[in-house]
Amino acid sequence: MKYDEVVRSRRSTRGYKKDPVPRKLIEEILELAMRAPSSMNTQPWNFYIITGEPLDRIRKGNTERMVAGVPQSREFRTGQPFAGIHRERQVEVAKQLFGAMGIERDNKEKRQDWVLRGFRQFDAPVCVIVTYDKELADSDDTAFDCGAVTTALVNAAWSRGLGCVINSQGIMQSPVVREHAGIADDQVIMKAIALGWPDDDFPANAVVSNRKSVEEAATFVGFDD
Repeated sequence: MKYDEVVRSRRSTRGYKKDPVPRKLIEEILELAMRAPSSMNTQPWNFYIITGEPLDRIRKGNTERMVAGVPQSREFRTGQPFAGIHRERQVEVAKQLFGAMGIERDNKEKRQDWVLRGFRQFDAPVCVIVTYDKELADSDDTAFDCGAVTTALVNAAWSRGLGCVINSQGIMQSPVVREHAGIADDQVIMKAIALGWPDDDFPANAVVSNRKSVEEAATFVGFDD
């Protein structure tokens, strides 16, 4: 696909086939993603790519602890709950997803199962954990750079037929992730990316979130037209 086609057609994938993803293909995607720019070429990112039985242990540990009410222990700051227009956008896409999946507002069982899918990494065959070097933890540029490489990763994956969804649920129980992914002590766990071959029969995969326009987002200064 051409670049424009990749960007315009990409969407978050929340349902996956069970087919494995070859390691060589993931390495190819990472090599492309790491062409992303970073502040002063610091390249603060690292990746832990998990599949198979270790990923199953993470899924199990995440869901068991969340169901048991263990407080989340996410390492990268979460900030305040969304409000205003940001909350409206969050609710809007949730309504789109619930509508596609046939999840009624008062169906607590289905809503709970949907939430737990996130802690199971959406049952994807691969999970990519994005971390950054702890010595850079006080730099806002580091988070910006990790966002850039993550965007590049999901676009590179999509260009090769693979779907992704960036999420935080999969790393909210960080002791579980650290243990089974073998994450080094000098790393801060930032984000998780579920990755695999999209299941075209999974209704939520057809959802395309609404985006604000250039007119809403951009202010042009000094232009004649």
